Amino acid sequence: MGDKELLAREVVKKHALYAAGVGLIPAPIVNLAGVAALEVKMLYDLSTLYGIPFREDRVKSIVSALIGGVASTNLGYGAIGFFKSMPLIGGLMGLATLPLFASSITYAIGKVFIQHFESGGTFLDFEPEKVRAYFQTQFGKAKTAA
Repeated sequence: MGDKELLAREVVKKHALYAAGVGLIPAPIVNLAGVAALEVKMLYDLSTLYGIPFREDRVKSIVSALIGGVASTNLGYGAIGFFKSMPLIGGLMGLATLPLFASSITYAIGKVFIQHFESGGTFLDFEPEKVRAYFQTQFGKAKTAA
């Protein structure tokens, strides 16, 4: 593992922790927007590290396709946001689980892009369908580790 990959892993860990913090905000729509902004920032930082040209519009569509294609992840995140809005039990459930999902999704996206950039890829040749299985594996590992 090279120095660049070690630095990239630190970028991903930092943003995953920030995403967990955003998951504590008691407003589901703010959670989603905040986590999405962190993911875009993380990918900007990774692209800078790897010298990859960054286009925010392309990155947003890639992240949406990657997350949107994983139905269980997307549904789980939305359901937790819904239950979080319910009095008492919902608040406790959301407080415990939404940060975990936000962090895990962010971590998985970061790992996917580290692998892609390490293999010489760019945002222009990224194909979400080809990395879905790896994304799901990394998402599962992140949830288990948390």
